[in-house]
Formats: sequence, C-alpha cells, structure tokens
Amino acid sequence: MRILGIDPGSRITGYGIVEQHGNRLVHIDNGAIFTDTEVDFPGRLKQIFDGLSEVIALYRPDGAAIENIFFASNAQSALKLGQARGAAIVAAVHCGLQVAEYSALQVKQAVVGQGRAEKGQVQKMLKALLGLPEIAQADASDALAVAICHINSYGLAKVTGTGSKRQKTSWRDMKL
Repeated sequence: MRILGIDPGSRITGYGIVEQHGNRLVHIDNGAIFTDTEVDFPGRLKQIFDGLSEVIALYRPDGAAIENIFFASNAQSALKLGQARGAAIVAAVHCGLQVAEYSALQVKQAVVGQGRAEKGQVQKMLKALLGLPEIAQADASDALAVAICHINSYGLAKVTGTGSKRQKTSWRDMKL
C-alpha cells in the first residue's frame, strides 16, 4: 500500500509518500510545494492543486491522508488554511484517491505513541521508522507522519474490523 500524506498550508504544503511492505514502512519521497506569495490567493490555491496533482501522477499512491485543521491564530488564517486544505483534498479526489482525515493528536499517537509529543520527537521517530539519512523539512515531516498514521490506522481497522466511514471519504461522499 502506497500512501500520500499531506500537510496543508497556504504558503507551504508538505507531502510525503510512504509505502508499506509487510511490517516495514518504506520512504518513497517527501517534499513541499511552495506557493508564490506574489501571486493572488486563488492562483496560490491552483499552485497547490497542480503541485499535488503532479506528485500523484508521478508516484501513483493508493490513497491519501490529510491533517485536520486544529487551530489558527485568527479567523483570516483559519479561512486561508481551510481553502488550502480544500485545494489539496480536491487534487487528491480529482485524481481518484480516497482521502482520510486525521487530527494532529491522532498523527502523533500513531507515530510516537503519545498524542502530546513535541514536533522534534515526531521528526526523530520518522527518521528512525523510515531510515531517513536526515530529518526531513518540517512540512514534509508532518506529511510523512500523516501517511504513517493512515497506514497504521488502516491496518488496525482491517485487523479489528473497526473501520470508520468518517476517516475515509470518497469523492462520492463529498459535497462540493
């Protein structure tokens, strides 16, 4: 199973591709889409959509997972983050992927075993789990963590039969 993890942002959207081989997690790629702040906001949303569409076409993941918004410093920031997140979700759905959503707490719990883990702890654990030569860029690290969370959650749901419709959203379920 190959999963695209997405850490959405209006300036920087991180992505990470992780594949599961039996009990092993294999790092395929990670990176970030940096939007041009000189471009108007709709143009930046298009850059996110186009960038993720290229990543999906190149790596052909089996599914995608995205982090939920958990806080923003103000309403304007929350709105922009929500729109960037929407552009990312639409890119994945447009390419035929199912999209699962996870809170930051769920992601940290899946990667570190502690929902209140510090960002540095998550990055060190990612380095160890994926055998990375160095700690990935912050947004890419967050995206890799989201991908691992989905792989772990998917495997657990399969074993226990406790899959949640809320975690998996297909394009048929979305109201656009």
